[in-house]
Amino acid sequence: MDDITYASAKSIAQAIRDKEVSAVEVVEAHLRRIDEVNPKLNAVVHLAADRALSEARNADAATARGESNGPLHGVPMTVKDSHDAEGLVSTGGTKGRENFVPDRDATTVARMRAAGAIVLGKTNTPELTLSFETDNLIYGRTNNPYDLERTPGGSSGGAGAIIASGGSPLDLGTDTGGSVRVPSAFCGIAGLKPTSGRVPRTGHIISHSLGATDALTTVGPMARYVEDLVLAYPIIAGPDGEDPFIVPMPVDDPANVDVKSLRVAWFTDIGDMTSTAEIASATKAAADALTDAGVSLTEDMPNALVNPTETNLLTADGGAGVRRILDKAGTTEVHPWLSRFIEGTDPLPVGEYTALLEVVDAFRSDMLGFMEDYDAILLPVRPHPPLPHGESRTPERSPGGKFTAAFNTTGWPGAVVRAGTSPEGLPIGVQMIARPWREDVSLALAAVVESALGGWQKPSI
Repeated sequence: MDDITYASAKSIAQAIRDKEVSAVEVVEAHLRRIDEVNPKLNAVVHLAADRALSEARNADAATARGESNGPLHGVPMTVKDSHDAEGLVSTGGTKGRENFVPDRDATTVARMRAAGAIVLGKTNTPELTLSFETDNLIYGRTNNPYDLERTPGGSSGGAGAIIASGGSPLDLGTDTGGSVRVPSAFCGIAGLKPTSGRVPRTGHIISHSLGATDALTTVGPMARYVEDLVLAYPIIAGPDGEDPFIVPMPVDDPANVDVKSLRVAWFTDIGDMTSTAEIASATKAAADALTDAGVSLTEDMPNALVNPTETNLLTADGGAGVRRILDKAGTTEVHPWLSRFIEGTDPLPVGEYTALLEVVDAFRSDMLGFMEDYDAILLPVRPHPPLPHGESRTPERSPGGKFTAAFNTTGWPGAVVRAGTSPEGLPIGVQMIARPWREDVSLALAAVVESALGGWQKPSI
C-alpha cells in the first residue's frame, strides 16, 4: 500500500481486512514517521511503541483466523494527553499529574480500542486544555508543521500537528471553546465538535461534573479526511452510564443528507472582528462550492453573536472551578496562560452570576430563533491564519475566540475542513455549524467543501 502514513483510516482498515498490508506494517510505518517529524514538532509527548506493536501482532493473528476486532481493526491512532489511557502517563498538561498513570481508559479511548484501534501514544495539550496555543510546563511547546515558528492551535494542537504530518490518521480532540476546531483549521485537517450531550467526557481532565459550564466541553475526532470523522464519530457517541449528561440520540449517516435541500447562512466577520482577506476568500470559496452542489446560501449572521457574553462563563466564578481541577491534580505550579482563569478575576456575586446564566440562556434562545431559517452556518474558524507563537493571547487577537466559543455555549455541532491557503502557505479552515444533533449535516457539508477544494495538503516537514 503506497504512502500508508497519508492514507485515510478507512482505507487502512480496508487494506488490513483485504490482507494488502499487515497491522504491524502500518504501525511500524507510523512509528517511523513520528520518529522523523516529532523532534521538530514536539506533538507526541509519550510513545507506546512496544505495546502498539504487540497489539498489532495480535490484530494480524486475528486477521489470519478470519476474525476482526471492529471497524478500526489494526488502525493506529494517537490520543490527546487530556484523556486517560490505561498504562500510559496521562498528564492533562498539568504538573501535578506529571507521573500519573491511570488504570483504565477514558470512555472514548476504550471505545476506540474496542473497535480495533491501536494507540501509538499521547499528544500534547496546554494545561487543562484551556488555551488556544499548545504549551505546558511538562512537555513544552508544539509547533505547526507548515511553519515551525507558528502555533498549531490549541488545545488539541499536538493532535492536529501529528495528524497533518502523517504520524497518525486519527486522534481524539476536545473542544471547550474551539479546541478541536482551531487546531484542525491551523493544521489543515478535518475535525468534528459534536453536539453537547453526545459523547461522554468520563476520564477526561475536564470531566462531567462542572455545573453551569458542563455543556461547554465536548469530545470529537480529528483526522486528515472527513470520511474518517464519519467512521470514528459513531464509535465514541452515546451514554456510558457515568457521564450523566449524555443523551441516547440516534446517530444519523451523512450519506443520507440531501445537500440540495439545505439552507446555509454564511459570513466572514463578527461585529468589528474582521477576517483577513485570505480568510474571507477561503470562506467565499467554500460558499461557492456549496452553491455549486445545490445548497441554498444566504449571506446572513445572527445578531446575538456580536454580544461577547457567551465567553464569560469560564471566568465568572473567579477561577474557582479551575482551582478545584488543579487541586484534584495536585498542581501547585501553573503555566502563565492558565493564570488568566485564576488570577485577577473576581468572582461575580451570586445574584450577578445567576443573572449571567439567564443572559446565556437568552443567547441560546436567540440563536435557535436564527436557525429556524437555516440548517447550518458557514463561517471561518478564526479571522486570521495560524499565528506566531505567543500571539493568540494579545488583545488584538483574543476576540477571535467568539468565532468558536459561541457554539460551545449553544452546544451545536460543527465540522472543520481546509478551504484555502494563505500567501505564506498556511492552511485556512472553515467550519460548518449545524442544528443540535445534526452532525450528519455538518459532515455532509464538510465533505462537499473537501471534495471541491481539496482538503488536507501534505506539509513539507
